[in-house]
Amino acid sequence: MKKMYRANRITAAKGFTLIELVIAIVIIGILAAIAVPKFVDLSGDATAAAKKGMAGAVKSSHAIAIADLKRFPTNSELATYVNGDGISAAATGIEVTIDGTAHTVATYSDSNCSTAIVASSDTVQCVGEIP
Repeated sequence: MKKMYRANRITAAKGFTLIELVIAIVIIGILAAIAVPKFVDLSGDATAAAKKGMAGAVKSSHAIAIADLKRFPTNSELATYVNGDGISAAATGIEVTIDGTAHTVATYSDSNCSTAIVASSDTVQCVGEIP
């Protein structure tokens, strides 16, 4: 009768030991310490990507405006070719709204992108970036 009791006791012992649980928690902690910093500051990267994307959209709109008008567009004309909400012509470029914040894509009156425009009626020959 004693032998049956011992056999049942061995088969009834199921589950994880304390050391196995501690090792699993340590491994999870190490993985979390490695992964969390990679995801903490992605908002800055997203804003930078959105700025580059909007500058690219204005550059593409500039090329479309040149093809459509058969001449360089004015700053206010260029603003009508850019699709999106919150797009307008500003004194120094095209104003775009990214995540509720206004940014200006610089526009220039020469093909070297060195002379900034000063009025919406200035002819745009070059489109820059968002600073």
